[in-house]
Amino acid sequence: MSDLSTLNAQLLDSIKQVRSAVSYPDITIETGSGKAFNFVAQAAAMAVQDATDNLRNISTMSTTAIGVAMTQLISSGDVQTWGPVVQVAQTLVRNCAVDFQTIGTQAAEVLRSFPPAMSNVVAVFND
Repeated sequence: MSDLSTLNAQLLDSIKQVRSAVSYPDITIETGSGKAFNFVAQAAAMAVQDATDNLRNISTMSTTAIGVAMTQLISSGDVQTWGPVVQVAQTLVRNCAVDFQTIGTQAAEVLRSFPPAMSNVVAVFND
């Protein structure tokens, strides 16, 4: 087993410099805030993706309901019964589209208002 005192002085100095740079308070804060920003961005993207999936699913269900209602309406001529079904299905899609827009706008606002990492890293390494 080798003795630590026989390690190359340059190697020890390199290790000390890397440890110092990585644990430098500004670096720690910046990398932490950068990670936090990335997590917030990912959460916002997932919220928009979920809203997109919801809109797609509601659209599929509404299109199916409209198709069934139109088939029944055409075969029976009963506008009183099947007309409202078409209207409700169309309203459901419109409402879901509004929800999608609201979620997208709010997700973008959260991301815009969250402070990204500061740019102190370059200054630390240039010192």
